[in-house]
Amino acid sequence: MALVDLFELPLSGALLGLDPGTRTIGVAACDSLRIIASPVETLTRVKKLKPSLNRLFEIYDERGCVGLVVGMPFNMDGSAGPRAQSVRAFVRNVLETRDIPIAYWDERLSTAAVERTLLDADASRARRAEVIDKMAASYILQGAIDRLAETRG
Repeated sequence: MALVDLFELPLSGALLGLDPGTRTIGVAACDSLRIIASPVETLTRVKKLKPSLNRLFEIYDERGCVGLVVGMPFNMDGSAGPRAQSVRAFVRNVLETRDIPIAYWDERLSTAAVERTLLDADASRARRAEVIDKMAASYILQGAIDRLAETRG
């Protein structure tokens, strides 16, 4: 399948959402009806990506997923900077491991929105650091499945 447009993802089935960073990968999943996205786990990236990808595909298979939605960190002006290049390299590594449908989703301000929510909930700094990546992945995935629902509904 490889890299696809959001609307080319399979019409039904669970999806994983990813917020890939330099040190961690936030992982979220939605139900097979694509109603709600939930944070799953934060994977720690080590020098070798293989252990993280192995765990990612364990989650993917356990949940019966049919595709990935990966947050793409565009700059505020819509251009793609070094972080976007890093995400594209990450996606190439994922596709070298397994050929599955992957769609990008604009993740501008997703971490800021989640941070604001956590601050409003009076979460401690340690708690915010612990959950922010997987919650950002959930925010990214929820945006994508909401968009799919709007256009397919």
